[in-house]
Amino acid sequence: MQRCASSQPLVEEIQAEEEEEEEEQEVFQETGGVNEEQVGPVEEASAQEPDGRPAPVEHKNGKRAEAGPGVADGGPRFSMFTWLMVVALLGVWSSVAVFYFDIVDYDRVLGKLAAYDTDGDGDFDVEDAKVLLEKTSKPEVETPTQRAPEPEEDGPGAEETSVPGSQDVESEIQAAVPLPPLDDSHFVPDDPTEPGQRYEEEPGSIDTTGVLVEENQPEETEGESGRYQTSSKLSQEAEAEKPPKAEPEPEPQTGSTRPTESRQAADGAAEKTAEEQKEKLKKKKPKLLNKVDKSIKSEIDAAERLRKKGNLDLALKAFDSLVQQHPLSPRARYGKAQVQDDLAEKLRSNDLLQSAISMYGEAAELPDVTSDLLRAALKRRAERQQFLGRMRGSLATLQKLVDVFPDDVGLRNDLGVAHLLLGDNKGAKKVYEEVLAVAPSNGFAKVHYGFILKAENKIAESIPYLREGLESGEPGTDDGRFYFHLGDALQRVGDDSAYLWYERGHQRGHFASVWQRSLYNVEGLKAQPWWTPQETGYADLVRMLERNWKTIRDEALAVMDRSRGRFLPEEENLREKGEWGQYTLWQQGKRVGNACQGVPKTCALMERFPEATGCKRGQIKFSVMQPGTHVWPHTGPTNCRLRMHLGLVIPAPGCRIRCTDQTREWEEGKVLIFDDSFEHEVWQEANSYRLIFIVDVWHPELSQYQRQTLSPI
Repeated sequence: MQRCASSQPLVEEIQAEEEEEEEEQEVFQETGGVNEEQVGPVEEASAQEPDGRPAPVEHKNGKRAEAGPGVADGGPRFSMFTWLMVVALLGVWSSVAVFYFDIVDYDRVLGKLAAYDTDGDGDFDVEDAKVLLEKTSKPEVETPTQRAPEPEEDGPGAEETSVPGSQDVESEIQAAVPLPPLDDSHFVPDDPTEPGQRYEEEPGSIDTTGVLVEENQPEETEGESGRYQTSSKLSQEAEAEKPPKAEPEPEPQTGSTRPTESRQAADGAAEKTAEEQKEKLKKKKPKLLNKVDKSIKSEIDAAERLRKKGNLDLALKAFDSLVQQHPLSPRARYGKAQVQDDLAEKLRSNDLLQSAISMYGEAAELPDVTSDLLRAALKRRAERQQFLGRMRGSLATLQKLVDVFPDDVGLRNDLGVAHLLLGDNKGAKKVYEEVLAVAPSNGFAKVHYGFILKAENKIAESIPYLREGLESGEPGTDDGRFYFHLGDALQRVGDDSAYLWYERGHQRGHFASVWQRSLYNVEGLKAQPWWTPQETGYADLVRMLERNWKTIRDEALAVMDRSRGRFLPEEENLREKGEWGQYTLWQQGKRVGNACQGVPKTCALMERFPEATGCKRGQIKFSVMQPGTHVWPHTGPTNCRLRMHLGLVIPAPGCRIRCTDQTREWEEGKVLIFDDSFEHEVWQEANSYRLIFIVDVWHPELSQYQRQTLSPI
């Protein structure tokens, strides 16, 4: 009886457990394969769902674990290891659900997880998660979310990512991307004391201006010309240079990677590209240091860093010390010359600049100087000589460069320019003929050769050289002077395409408009072809000229009768035909010799008007033009002046002047005012000479400071 009585509660307990098991089976099917189980306080607190339900503890497929120790007496039904695995599984599920919550719904994620059922039990469980975690724990291919950030324009870190040779680059970026050269004006060399840098192992290079930079210049092919220009295009160009990546196959959104074979192929291609880039850099790398320089490279680099950081006084001391201790080091002398050059610009000192010029020459003359350093030193020396106005010295320096590098067409072109700056058109013409003999398509040589031909009044011959040179688009050809002279040559042969080239010049920013083609301008000044005295603000000057026109005329006629030799023929090649003489009183804001002695009253009258006598971009002169004279359409050099014409002797009819599309005639005792930066043309078809008085004045909108500081013309 006692046994039967005691067995009744046991049967009820078993039945209750079976019912509970059935309920748990239903919950398992609804919640994805886990059951709820009451656990002790510690386990319950550490493994709860967000809704407060106890954490699932049963194994896969809803089966209970085998009863372990303590089950019979109501203790925990599972081991601690089992609970840890369940918690880990919940973590995986939670991460997947949260990460893709906004992209796909939860049910679709669970459905896709079935693709990773590695043990064939029909669901995604702990064992499957282990396999997945092992696959994705060490990705080898750069995914879109792992790609190293590209440097932004002038942004933080852009300078660091641009420096090749960093030891960490290859480990962080799979595909090496050649970056544009840095602007030397703001580049600071790497600190060799910082880890991960190879500054001490890599010699610097020299840019086109002869300034030392600490970066290897990427080699450009013909198809890449004009590519690496400025840091503003850094991101776009870097993106364009990246090897195209294969489109990944559609995969579940779980962070899986491409097959190992594809990764190895991609890595191999990236490494090959990186090796090719390095090989190109090695071939292109200039040799700047001889044996002496290499032995003191660390000291040279330290001094160079001081220079680039703007510590010019300390840099000068450092380089000067190196020159004294190592007098046969070309690089030390070149560095000292650079510092003196920088100081000369900072302090506006011609003496320092002359010292720099001398030091560049000393560096180039030392024995065992490398050809790259020799080229850089002499090019910079020639440029600075030109800056100081030492044109003959610059010519000699460039001639030496051509002698050392006879096959360098660019140096020959520079030599031709030096001849032109000296006014030696004959010497320049010979140089460019030599260039075109070996490089007949060289656009730079063509535009300059055409320019010389036009100066020789070989108008028709100059046109094809000027046109083809401009059409080449080569560096140095996009100059307003060449558009100016090509259009002028076309006008003189009656070719209306002149205005198409003027329009191109305007679109390129060389001309203010098709009509206004002056090349030395101040932006923003009022521009119109014809002016009234009131518009100029110089009404007093106009009244003085018109009231005293007879006095001015009589003095001019007296000079003509007494010494007609004072009227010099026009020498600017502006006449198609006829005779045109000028007698100049003021030029570039200064009196011309003793010219005023012949017309003292006229000069005394003009002294009261500094807007005219002080106009550094103008003239005051008499102009006499004989019958049958025609002046080609032309423009003055600057928009900074206005031109007044006072009629003194005007035969009628037949004397007229056109400015843009308006034509007017002079009158005796009257002043015409126009802006000669606009195209104008003159005809003298009367029966006797025409005499006028020309007075240039500052443009009224120029400030006093501008009038004082503008360069003379």
